[in-house]
Amino acid sequence: MRYEIEIRKRAEKDLASLPKADAQRIADALFLLEEGLTGDIKKLASALPEYRLRVGVWRVLFEIVEHKIIIYRILHRKEAYR
Repeated sequence: MRYEIEIRKRAEKDLASLPKADAQRIADALFLLEEGLTGDIKKLASALPEYRLRVGVWRVLFEIVEHKIIIYRILHRKEAYR
């Protein structure tokens, strides 16, 4: 199944503030996510957004609404679950 990716403004700012190599790895992971839910994805227990994608030490926090993936934040693992 193919998904449409929507990146919120805050996630764009998060991505722009990352080192270039890490930002490229995350962008590549997002392109794979668009093709289907591939990667290290986990459903979060009691948090909103509902899912996280792990890319090294970075966490992409998102939710799935029908055929759309909405990306809210891209954070370091120390900060992602606070």
